[in-house]
Amino acid sequence: MSGLTLWLWGGGISAQAAESIIFEYKILRETLSIEELREFADKGKPSSSLRTYFNLANLNPDTLQAVLSQEIPVNPVSLSRLLNTSPGELLLDQISQVIHTPSGRASRESLRSALVTSALEDEAITLIEILENYPTDEVRVDGDRLVGIYRRLNSVLSLLAILER
Repeated sequence: MSGLTLWLWGGGISAQAAESIIFEYKILRETLSIEELREFADKGKPSSSLRTYFNLANLNPDTLQAVLSQEIPVNPVSLSRLLNTSPGELLLDQISQVIHTPSGRASRESLRSALVTSALEDEAITLIEILENYPTDEVRVDGDRLVGIYRRLNSVLSLLAILER
């Protein structure tokens, strides 16, 4: 049995999933439902509360929709292996400064679980999948740094794909 299979059978992935996102951007803070954000990611039409938030924060909805739905191809076994190395844990720690648990504790483990769970579904991840698969009821997101950290993750996983060839 592979290490990933053992990890999965051993309870490495929580059945709990995020229901809401506390999105912080500059001085603004908004709690959004995962369903609301999923609908926006899929269809590009923000709910009235999301539209109001975009206006107040002076955010471009198209940019957020593109980041939420951008697919990054990744082998789940390779991803799990990477995230369990020192460089992988450093990457998790950096991303956990932007996407984290409400308490700030166990963010590395929660993020690792969300990433691997997302990759298992279709050998690709999207930001909306990561948020949906986050194993706490709520997940906090630092909107100021979200696009940059997701691009960094994309770069690392693209490099991983090249190294696997």
